[in-house]
Amino acid sequence: MSFRQKPESISLSLRKQGSNNWIPAFAGMTKSAFFNTPISSMKDPREHLMVALDAPSFDEAVALVKKLKGTLKYFKVGLALYTQSGPKIIDVIHNQGGEVFLDLKFHDIPSTVARAVEEACRLNVFMMNVHATGGLEMMQAAREAVAPCRGTVSAKRKPLLVAVTVLTSLADLKPLGIFETIPNQVLRLARLTKEAGLDGVVASPLETAMIRKECGEKFVIVTPGIRPAGSGVGDQKRLATPRDAIQNGANFLVVGRPITEASDPAAATNRCLALIGHRWGLKTPK
Repeated sequence: MSFRQKPESISLSLRKQGSNNWIPAFAGMTKSAFFNTPISSMKDPREHLMVALDAPSFDEAVALVKKLKGTLKYFKVGLALYTQSGPKIIDVIHNQGGEVFLDLKFHDIPSTVARAVEEACRLNVFMMNVHATGGLEMMQAAREAVAPCRGTVSAKRKPLLVAVTVLTSLADLKPLGIFETIPNQVLRLARLTKEAGLDGVVASPLETAMIRKECGEKFVIVTPGIRPAGSGVGDQKRLATPRDAIQNGANFLVVGRPITEASDPAAATNRCLALIGHRWGLKTPK
């Protein structure tokens, strides 16, 4: 029967009938099948959650990855950590069984971005991003650079390529000379991203529903600005709870400080996973 208690108590996996082994609901699913699956039928919360690995040092980042081994699958490596640690932090995550979203937000002339994407492919990351405001030609160059990745010796697969629309720290575009509402600007950039042939976008959870409606079920939506109820907002301006973001159609939720600054990061991760899992009313284990 469906579990009726608080979200924190919800089981985060499904148990195979008559077995003592815990298995994720979508174990063994190919990436293609995963992204062709309707959002409403995806039932393993770990396939939705990413932690922003914004630790102040390489050693602290490594310690956090080890604490979350087996609890979390995806780690976002951003500008600060990558500038400090370089590719070795990606190696650590891979060695601990994790996957990497390389969040470097490439934004330059098309040829430079293409070369950067080629180098990122060699790191065997799961996902990387560019800025949509770099324009159609830049995004197309990035897409073309990603396309051959699967066939190279150094890159074992083709990573997902997504574009940042409007940063979640922004609440007003007028100081930038953009006299458009944030939702309209986000939707304009999402359409441009889809036209360029990228896999999806990074956008605030407040714009997720309209992007999903406009760009379709197969379009990947990554949402930063995720805060469980009661968490501090930090420098985020446009945010939502994990459950609301999934309800609105997000594929991946990026959570930072509520996990990384928690006294028990694994427990904080499990609370986020439970809130995501409550979206589908997962069964209690027998």
